[in-house]
Amino acid sequence: MKQTLAGGRRNGVVTALAHGLGVGIYAFLSILGLAAIITASPTAFAILQWGGAGYLAWLGVKGLLAKTGSNNELTEAPSSKSAARDGFLIAFLNPKIAVFFLALFSQVVGTDTSLLAKFGYAATALVIDTGWYLMVAWLFSNPRWLDALKQRAVWFERVFGAVLVGLAGRLVVGIMNGR
Repeated sequence: MKQTLAGGRRNGVVTALAHGLGVGIYAFLSILGLAAIITASPTAFAILQWGGAGYLAWLGVKGLLAKTGSNNELTEAPSSKSAARDGFLIAFLNPKIAVFFLALFSQVVGTDTSLLAKFGYAATALVIDTGWYLMVAWLFSNPRWLDALKQRAVWFERVFGAVLVGLAGRLVVGIMNGR
C-alpha cells in the first residue's frame, strides 16, 4: 500500500510482483528441503531473523522520518527499483515464511512427488501472494481514492513506520527470548 500511495499503481504492481517472487522462491526452497536446513541451522535462521528485523526497522525509521511537501504529499516518491527491492526483501528476509511453508507442504509433498508437482505447489503460493498484493495495489490506486489518500500519505507512512518499528522490536524480543 505504501508503494502504491507514494509511487502510484506502477510501484504497487512492481512491489506485488517482487513480493510474490520472494514468496515463490521460499515456497520452492521449502519444497526442495532447503528451508529445513535453514530452520535446522540456528546460525542461518538467526542471520535471517536479524536481517529481517533490521530491514523492518530501517523501513520503519524511514517512514517515521517521512517529509511532506505541498498538500501533505510525500516529497520523495520511491522508484520502481526501490519498490521491487522492498517487496522482495520483505518476503525473503522473513524466515517465518520458510517455517510456514514447511508446515504446509509437509502435508502434501512426499518423496514420490514429481518435480513438476513441486513446482506447481510453489507457483500456487507465488500466484496467490502476487494476486493479493496486485489487488491491494489496484484498489488503492483507484483515481477516486488516490488523490485523497496521497494527501494523507505522509501520515500513512508514519503510522506504517511505527508499525514496522514495532514489528522489528517484537522480532528482536522474540529472537532474544529464543522464539
